[in-house]
Amino acid sequence: QVQLVESGGGLVQAGGSLRLSCAASGRTDNAYVMGWFRQAPGKEREFVARISWSGGSTYDADIVKGRFIISRDNAKNTVYLQMNSLKPEDTAVYYCAAGAYVSSPGGVDYWGKGTLVTVSS
Repeated sequence: QVQLVESGGGLVQAGGSLRLSCAASGRTDNAYVMGWFRQAPGKEREFVARISWSGGSTYDADIVKGRFIISRDNAKNTVYLQMNSLKPEDTAVYYCAAGAYVSSPGGVDYWGKGTLVTVSS
């Protein structure tokens, strides 16, 4: 089992930045891919970004490409999502995810409980 705890969400004005963190505990010795998803009210959960175990490979969804940066520190068992140039449409609950394949919700083995990001216009 792996437990994931997100932090760093909050209220920010459009154009601002936030950094989300996801602390993993439990069976973190497995080489999980880590990632972030988000879910806005009334919408389905959508993929945001993922990062390989080594951190050498990342992939961002087109909706955040060039604005969000995913990174990880395996020594701290922590994954980060640096969010820049935030837009009101980025408002959502952001979920940390871990698994063998973290490209869609069906491929995720473990979820955090989420952290709310609200971007005001």
